[in-house]
Amino acid sequence: MAEALAAPSGSSHGPGRGAREPTHFAALDLGTNNCRLLIAAPTARGFRIVDAYSRIVRLGEGLSQSGRLSDAAMERAMTALRVCADKVRRYEPVRFRAIATQACRSAENGLEFLARVEARTGIALNIISPHEEAQLSVAGCSNLIDPGADAALVLDVGGGSTELAWLDLRGRRGGGPPPIMAWLSIPIGVVTLAERFPEPDGGGEAWFDAMLEAVRAPVAAFAAAEPLRALFEPGRSHLIGTSGAITSLAGLHLRLARYDRSKVDGLWMTRAECEAVRARLAALTPRERASQPCIGPDRADLVLAGAAILEAVQAVWPCERVRVADRGLREGVLLSLMNERRRRGRRRRPP
Repeated sequence: MAEALAAPSGSSHGPGRGAREPTHFAALDLGTNNCRLLIAAPTARGFRIVDAYSRIVRLGEGLSQSGRLSDAAMERAMTALRVCADKVRRYEPVRFRAIATQACRSAENGLEFLARVEARTGIALNIISPHEEAQLSVAGCSNLIDPGADAALVLDVGGGSTELAWLDLRGRRGGGPPPIMAWLSIPIGVVTLAERFPEPDGGGEAWFDAMLEAVRAPVAAFAAAEPLRALFEPGRSHLIGTSGAITSLAGLHLRLARYDRSKVDGLWMTRAECEAVRARLAALTPRERASQPCIGPDRADLVLAGAAILEAVQAVWPCERVRVADRGLREGVLLSLMNERRRRGRRRRPP
């Protein structure tokens, strides 16, 4: 990755002159809906999570109508980012990368907000491209890929955008992420879709179908993945879904009394099971959805938009098996940071 790494003031984020080698690695993802942080210590087989933080901040609330981040949304995000900065400082020396995605990419005042964040918290957020977002998501989910499959489609549903990455697995070697054969980013996520199609009283199939078509059309129009179509015949491929919306669907499917990552991450669901959960959700009122332990009030108005995105993708690229990933972008960032340190260490070894 060519982009600079950033850290809160006082943190070590690179082994320059006089700097100590990092003992920990941290990845922060500021999205349209969530602010998420992972801090990890490297191990022989990867890494071990030592601290984590996640907060729904709705940074992109109203952005699709105004084109700007609102003062209230920025203040919610700033509060969460201060917590993240404090957490990262506890693990110095730490190598840290903080990324921002669709909300900051598209907002007129996105760069102004990031400058304010750095001044107030010391965190220098870096806006990444949709392509890099897809690459990092694939890297973070790579160990959930079925080694016996011919192809996989990684679906990363965000608050303001959705990234799709098509993988040809037939020649896969080793344990690293497979190459992306085609990728698509559409500026539709759970927040933007829910704002574009406000839920009418009583919901209804016509409302859900409108959301479905808004996503299905751009996915169906994407021609670059068509050479892989034959690999998506029944039984030869699977989908990996990474997002809070999809993990919420999985928790509802399992009828969990409270969300449990150990039961959700890596779960296999059939396409029919995904559609059955959507039908259960559609039968609930917004208040009833908010009372579900794996949804809650913060996602009650977004989870059906997430179900619509998943169902629309499955309609165009049918996969009978879906693997749920409570991982993705942040894990991809952590792996990239650790791999970069290993490459640097090999270059410094004497001949």
